[in-house]
Amino acid sequence: MPHRSHQLVTGEYYHIYNRGNSKKQIFHDSYDYEYFLTLLNLMNTTERRKTVFIKSYNDPKKEKELIVSIGAYVLMPNHFHILIKQEHEEGITSFVQKLLTAYVMHYNKKYKHTGSLFEGRFKSKYVGEDRYLKYLFAYIHLNCLKILDSEWKKKATISTKEKINFLINYKWSSFNEYYKDKEIVINRKAFPKYFPSSKDFMKEIFSWIIFDDF
Repeated sequence: MPHRSHQLVTGEYYHIYNRGNSKKQIFHDSYDYEYFLTLLNLMNTTERRKTVFIKSYNDPKKEKELIVSIGAYVLMPNHFHILIKQEHEEGITSFVQKLLTAYVMHYNKKYKHTGSLFEGRFKSKYVGEDRYLKYLFAYIHLNCLKILDSEWKKKATISTKEKINFLINYKWSSFNEYYKDKEIVINRKAFPKYFPSSKDFMKEIFSWIIFDDF
């Protein structure tokens, strides 16, 4: 297994991502997405969990110390992106390993799948600059617009209204946690106060849509 070019340091921010092996689809229906979102909370602990029951799920952030804080995320049919801060020694590695292991167990059982689901070890990019950190909130949340048109940043084939409606109605990202000012997975206190209100957040994100220079 190859070593990382950087160490995952407690108190620092990282862009975490991975995709299906050979770009294969990893989410096939709403339950798959919901299961992964539930895991984002349930695996954010030093505890070891192997089985997840969505129907009995309660917000664990109220009961335990977080090993990571999540600032933004998006789930796409064949990959995911997470903006994350390490809160506990080796927290990111522990969190992502448990997250992916639990999801692979779910996927293999449901779809009778064998072999590698993900494309190797999860990828991480260190976020050391304030400007880059703020940019990632836009990059991650707007990633789902590729479902509308993979070339949406280069072509004006989709109206601004269509883009906005799609973002608001896309269930599998943290966009609505900011839009509705309701934390489910994210922990806003762990990140700089770029968006004091939902209005500030919407203004920032929509600025990338109106001006096609993203």
